[in-house]
Amino acid sequence: MPLERFIPFRKRDVANLCEGLLSYDSAGFHTFSKLLVSRIHYQYHEQLEALKDSYSHFDPNKDTRDLQPSNERVRKQNQKTFAKEFASLLNAANFEKVTDNDLEAALNEESLFKVRLAVSFDDFENVVFYRRGESIKTETVRTFFGLRKKQVSFTNYDKVAVYITFKDEAYFKDKGQPPVTFKPGSTIVKLFQNVPKADLEMLFPNSEVKMRPLDKLIISASAAIGGTVVLVTKLGASLLLMASFLAFWLGFKNEEVELTKQSLITFGIGMGVFGSFIFKEWTKFKNRKIRFMKALSDNLYFKNLDNNAGVFHTLIDAAEEEDCKEALLAYTFLLKCSRVSGEGSAAFCKMQSDSEIAAGGMTLANLDSAIETYFLEELNCALDFDVTDAIEKLVAMQLVEQNGDVFVARTLKDAVKILDDYWDNIYQPV
Repeated sequence: MPLERFIPFRKRDVANLCEGLLSYDSAGFHTFSKLLVSRIHYQYHEQLEALKDSYSHFDPNKDTRDLQPSNERVRKQNQKTFAKEFASLLNAANFEKVTDNDLEAALNEESLFKVRLAVSFDDFENVVFYRRGESIKTETVRTFFGLRKKQVSFTNYDKVAVYITFKDEAYFKDKGQPPVTFKPGSTIVKLFQNVPKADLEMLFPNSEVKMRPLDKLIISASAAIGGTVVLVTKLGASLLLMASFLAFWLGFKNEEVELTKQSLITFGIGMGVFGSFIFKEWTKFKNRKIRFMKALSDNLYFKNLDNNAGVFHTLIDAAEEEDCKEALLAYTFLLKCSRVSGEGSAAFCKMQSDSEIAAGGMTLANLDSAIETYFLEELNCALDFDVTDAIEKLVAMQLVEQNGDVFVARTLKDAVKILDDYWDNIYQPV
């Protein structure tokens, strides 16, 4: 199973961890971390406003009015803009795109909840799934009509984000099936938790419950046996009499057949019994389907975290958390290594080369390895640290300097001053 970029610890916990590693200047690092987190928060606030502006043109839950209603061209353009911004946000939050192969496998595998679903992909103009946090879980399921329990292992996604754009109204008119649960041309965004990989198809908005072959066999066998019993016991004699009458009427039989009032009444009662049996079997079929739909809705109720505009509010917070954790860790390990290098001890950063020790920094590869090794050995957590993204942000904020392929962290005093100057000069009078 591939390692995740996601750091499974809270931002506050990571900040405390870094503060402990730089305990020689705890107060200085506390000030630095507050200024750094505030700057990253401000940047994501601007991104949130941009997402809100583009999404407002096709938000299905909008409760505000537009001063100038947007036309179809503007709506399409904003949908494309939002799709790019949303994908960038998911990447910042360390989500991974679910491949087409994974989606195809989910449709082919048997559901963990014994519900078979059918999805019409032709209804969609754009479909993208993202996931974060992949693990192997075990559940106890019942087999053989509930008489036997079996342990089943499956791949589980901790978080799944869904982005779907429906085709326009003309498509559904041509199809002859006007949608009931969604608006043609609209875009929906959803966020779910604890979704088995084999059950990704239940997250589609147009999924329909279908009977499994086993369920169809059980219902068909029950109907066939019951129907045969009803025909033999209730309609056997009447059907023979009616067959003889038809044979005589059509000339296949010379012996005259007499239909009495009593035989007609018996035949009518038998047909009524048979009709009620058919209705009962049809009701059983519908009730079984309703139970499957309830199982589906129950699972979605507890797995759904957020919808539409609420999703990117949640993801903005998640992306901000990930960026803060990555920046704090990268800066802390660079600063720690520069300190132990200056003291003539490389015990903390055993992977440093002579040139790195001389420069008081680390290369991207060694910094990445140092952080991942620390998490694995000290916290029993295997992850794929996104060192490139972390260093790019620190360099852009001038908190880290680059000397060839070696990166060096500025001192805490200098870093605090740089961040403080940023806030002092963020708004300049015109």
